[in-house]
Amino acid sequence: MTTTWNLSDTDIDRAMAPVRPDDDLADRRSAFAEVAWGFVTEPGDRVAGALIRRWGAPDSLSRILSRPAASSLANDDVSGAEMAEALARWQPRMDAPALFRSLSTAESVGATVVRPSDPVWPSGLFDLADHAPRVLWCRGDFRALPARENAVAIVGARASTGYGEHVAMDFAAGLTSRGFTVVSGGAYGIDGMAHRATLACGGSTVAVLAGGIDQLYPSGHDELLRRIITSGVVISEVSPGGAPTRWRFLQRNRLIAAIAGATVVIEAGNRSGSLNTATHARDLDRPIGVVPGPITSGASAGCHRLLRTNPATTLVTNVADVAELFGHEPDSGGFDARDSDTVIRILDSLSSTSPRAIDVVAARAGIEVTTVTATLGSLEAEGRAVRSLDGWKRRTTANGKTRIAGG
Repeated sequence: MTTTWNLSDTDIDRAMAPVRPDDDLADRRSAFAEVAWGFVTEPGDRVAGALIRRWGAPDSLSRILSRPAASSLANDDVSGAEMAEALARWQPRMDAPALFRSLSTAESVGATVVRPSDPVWPSGLFDLADHAPRVLWCRGDFRALPARENAVAIVGARASTGYGEHVAMDFAAGLTSRGFTVVSGGAYGIDGMAHRATLACGGSTVAVLAGGIDQLYPSGHDELLRRIITSGVVISEVSPGGAPTRWRFLQRNRLIAAIAGATVVIEAGNRSGSLNTATHARDLDRPIGVVPGPITSGASAGCHRLLRTNPATTLVTNVADVAELFGHEPDSGGFDARDSDTVIRILDSLSSTSPRAIDVVAARAGIEVTTVTATLGSLEAEGRAVRSLDGWKRRTTANGKTRIAGG
């Protein structure tokens, strides 16, 4: 095991060049130290976070590499005993060649490292304080990382039912049309359905992995995760090469809860990992929406227990309910009580964020093109639809809410 990390600026430049978000990264030594801390520690390591907060990533890394007495690093936030335990668990990973191999793996898959100081860092992660990740490894467009107020987590059972999958797809599509980014874990079942529906609607989605960014896990979702890489972003705090262990899945859930402004649980058994995500959301004082299911369905038993025992949860049955978790006023999705079936179907086929051509709207609504054209013209005159060179969108107000006729 190599424990000497006396690296020159040239060494660090060579290591970090393939994974820098841009060429304007001034403090490469700080970036390298943050990456190194992420390699040395397990996700959520509070002691590491406390040291970095006190001395910064480069200085705190230098201190632990010098093999100090635990008492010299103890402070008001970390006791001597905690420090001694931390140094013991970090020592096996103080391996510079292994870190460089991890960086080489990142380069081979085209990964990018995003730091807490970067503008694209998800704002919700700051709420994790000392438990926050050191860096995020990204594949895809790291600019798709959302701010807390624009992100909603949709999680649920891997062994989902047709009912749960239908709800997940309906919610993801509706939230996408309202401009939300859908965050989930890339797993089978509810996670996968939420990702797929978002992609189908041309929306933005983030998949948070429990292992290294080089391993698209589960392998059965390799194609789905590659689609997300193409149009969204797949992220992990675990250094490339790291395995997706049970502990890391549990810690991964805290990132999903922290990135999102609200978490929605759709189907969860009594031992579902989605309940762990809800616990993290509760600890972060995030709103939690829970979808009820049939009382005879074991797939919804955990949801019903959440609703019965957790006062922080809210029963949600539609997209408008979820939007209310973000403080949006209840609305009717732009519909008026006097709307005809034709108007309702056409409005329902429009997105508030992505323009759609008339033939696309007609296909979605199941209405002939001439009728769609005439109806859209009327909706434009009422201020309920807007036309652009790329197509038609549902009109929203300045605060991003869907405009309600007469409102």
